[in-house]
Amino acid sequence: MRKPVETSEPIHPVLAERWSPRSFEHGSPISESDLTAILEAARWAPSANNLQPWKFIVTRHEDDRFKAITTMLAGFNQEWAPNASALIVACAEVVNADGTPRPSALYDLGLSVGFLTVEAHHRNLVVHQIGGFDRDALALHFALSDSLKPVVVIALGKQAASSALTSDVLKEREESPRTRKALSEIII
Repeated sequence: MRKPVETSEPIHPVLAERWSPRSFEHGSPISESDLTAILEAARWAPSANNLQPWKFIVTRHEDDRFKAITTMLAGFNQEWAPNASALIVACAEVVNADGTPRPSALYDLGLSVGFLTVEAHHRNLVVHQIGGFDRDALALHFALSDSLKPVVVIALGKQAASSALTSDVLKEREESPRTRKALSEIII
């Protein structure tokens, strides 16, 4: 299913066509080449002082770490996300080695995940970023240091038809048009 947008000026098709579906082909395999390229794209994102303050926990559908992450997802995310091929936890290093805060870490991580998302779309895969999960439980389970904060779980895989979703609410969200605020609402 494609959901291109109408923009006030033309933008690159990869950006115009990208969206965040919830319907994934159950456990469809992702090649090592595709997964590596997606992570390479994330690696090459710009960052303040080139610190690259991001780490990724990469899990595949068939591994126990994937299953553990699914138990930490909130609400209806537990309905659809387990069908993804991979779950990737994007973490930000929010403290420097000397203990001082790293204020741009979240911004830098966002750029990195943005690059990851565009590369996935380019490879005919889809990404849905999940903010609804138990960050404390995840940090504890993966023994993350206090300086490493889990920010988002990324579901990655091949898109399935919206009919694969079991919830009518999720099907409706999947099929509804994409919307964004007007440019006039976001420019000060």
